[in-house]
Amino acid sequence: MNKNGASGLIGAMLIAAIASWAAGVSASASAQTDVTAPLGAVVERVAVPGVPPRNRPDTSIIRDVRRAFRRVPGLDDSRIHIRVRFGVVTLTGKVPESWQISRAGIAARSVLGVRSVFNRLTVGRRR
Repeated sequence: MNKNGASGLIGAMLIAAIASWAAGVSASASAQTDVTAPLGAVVERVAVPGVPPRNRPDTSIIRDVRRAFRRVPGLDDSRIHIRVRFGVVTLTGKVPESWQISRAGIAARSVLGVRSVFNRLTVGRRR
């Protein structure tokens, strides 16, 4: 086989490999699965039309919102009260600085199963 024939064969194999990979990615994106991905992998959740999102227990959402707060640098969550009912989170209490109000709301919204957040936090100093 000459040099042009070998490069043509390699090119055809490369195109076939890319096409089969793309078909596999397309098929996996259309199905919603719960698998544990290895560290560093990008996991994408795709909504399936006509299927409502999975409900999570309110206690699990409370736990995960508290964990999300602890991942925000500098956020003092010691006086934040979290109430969840059917995925609707209500935040009440006081935070020492005003920027913490919006960060707490953003952190709560990032939790899986949260449908909406009512942020009723206020700024208040400790006595």
